[in-house]
Amino acid sequence: MLFNFQYFKEVYIAFFILLLIIVFGTMGFMFVENYTFSEAFYMTIITVSTVGFSEVRELSSSGRMFTSLLIITSFGTFAFAVTSITKYLASGDYKTYFRDYKVNQEVNKISNHVIICGYGRNGKQAVKTLIAHNTAYIIVENNPVIITQLQADGKLYIEGDATEEENLLRAGLNKAKALITTLPKDSDNLFVVLTARELNAKLTIISRASADNSGRKLRIAGADNFIMPDKIGGQHMASLVVTPDVVEFLDHISLQGKADVNLEEITFDNIPDDFKGRTIKELNSRYTTGCSIIGFKSLDGDYIINPSPDLQLTEGIKLFVLGSPDQIKALNKIFNVPV
Repeated sequence: MLFNFQYFKEVYIAFFILLLIIVFGTMGFMFVENYTFSEAFYMTIITVSTVGFSEVRELSSSGRMFTSLLIITSFGTFAFAVTSITKYLASGDYKTYFRDYKVNQEVNKISNHVIICGYGRNGKQAVKTLIAHNTAYIIVENNPVIITQLQADGKLYIEGDATEEENLLRAGLNKAKALITTLPKDSDNLFVVLTARELNAKLTIISRASADNSGRKLRIAGADNFIMPDKIGGQHMASLVVTPDVVEFLDHISLQGKADVNLEEITFDNIPDDFKGRTIKELNSRYTTGCSIIGFKSLDGDYIINPSPDLQLTEGIKLFVLGSPDQIKALNKIFNVPV
């Protein structure tokens, strides 16, 4: 509903009071003074608003008594009604309401999206990557400063605490394909994971972790995976000292579409039916797209680097291919991978 009663309750009451006063005054003048409807309505308006315009015609003693009663009963109620309506217009609350309404309408339209809890450094990077892969997302954030930034950037967001179940549901948790929680506190991330897993058993959940012992707890709570940014950052910096060229090469292999070299994931469902059950050699991806298959994940979760051409493409496997942006684009077209 566009004009939610609970949000505009005071305004609705104010309009109802105004309408009640006008109906009471109009009916009263028509009955007491035998005025026409237009005359009675006019007299009611100038009486209630106290503008001091002249009467339609001289009032009888009964008319004066009724007018006095109308002034007494309407003075406070009319002031309340006008003040309530003016407050909504002057405070800008209605702008907030209509903005939230528009956001909720957009949220209701999307599905199979990713929910990002927290828009700090990690959250921003996650959103950047999702945008590069044309993946729909919704941010859940409650910091007023960050909310202002999200509004300026035109990002789709829900304002609220991600640890509250209501806000996750508002973000379309039941329709989402994944959730990434990047909140600063491990306890908050743990709570989000517990809530999200309870509400959507099929959801892919990735969590940020700071403490070494948080990873196991997050796994138990229902997280499919967890990332420790501080630990990864330290390892990366040390690797730049020990094996700098290797690290720079790996950094060059980007997961985003604008780099010179891209890495892409192909699931069994993306493989054309004609190739299912065949071998990697028969797939002949290098000849078709120019991409190279550099990794293979079996149904049991085992990873094979530089897989044998004789490996069979069976249910549940995944392929990891490397190529230029144009080669990856050609591969995505052949294998119906969303881009």
